[in-house]
Amino acid sequence: MTKMIRHHLPEYLMEAAGLAIFMISAAFFTVLFEEYWVVSSPLARRFFEGIAIGLTALGLIYSPWGKQSGAHFNPAVTLTFWRLGKVHHIDFVFYVIFQFIGGYVGVVLFDLFAQKPFRSAQVNFIVTVPGKPGVFACFFSEMFISFILMLTILVVTNIPKLARYTGLFAAIWIMLFITFEAPYSGMSMNPARSVATALPSGIWTAMWIYFVAPFAGMLLSVECYRLIRKDTSVICAKLHHLNPKRCIFKRCGYAPH
Repeated sequence: MTKMIRHHLPEYLMEAAGLAIFMISAAFFTVLFEEYWVVSSPLARRFFEGIAIGLTALGLIYSPWGKQSGAHFNPAVTLTFWRLGKVHHIDFVFYVIFQFIGGYVGVVLFDLFAQKPFRSAQVNFIVTVPGKPGVFACFFSEMFISFILMLTILVVTNIPKLARYTGLFAAIWIMLFITFEAPYSGMSMNPARSVATALPSGIWTAMWIYFVAPFAGMLLSVECYRLIRKDTSVICAKLHHLNPKRCIFKRCGYAPH
């Protein structure tokens, strides 16, 4: 086990770094558009934030690190691929640990350099809390967007002609979710992302939602994927595999036989 952990440590670190970068980007663009950008419409501000953060996700998925680690950056995504038998249980545990560490480090680093705007009432550490529609709307919207994102990933990554565009599909969904869903839940889909902002802010409102809903939504997408696909096998747990980077996942369909 120790040998395996040592051998796969680069992927664990890449997952941590990827989510750290994503959190820094999310914080930066939220501060930019909510604090300094003179746009009166909240919808327009969220649209521009969505474009910027979606492009960040796109860049991370197609980055050298994303190509090697698989660009999960999310415990719910890793859990889904583990449920599908593509992630070893040791890799699952360490992916999740490093994702939580990376998210928190990203938030703390941004807070060090932009404490005043980041802690403003408008930005408030970019915490994820239920919006005005309430807790139930928050839960079901988080579950729904998690379901949609993961189902898209499962379908697209397993259609050879479309697989290379998985990152683009994911980025488009992220942009749309930030624009239209954020008022309901803050648009998380990611327990590590929510905990990363709750720790320094001390705001843990309805945190259970940001664990249960993404896990439930993404695991539900597995069952739906099995219903709509004749061939329910999953090629690999990477979001982008058409590259020369090594793959640590189980029964990789791209591995030479």
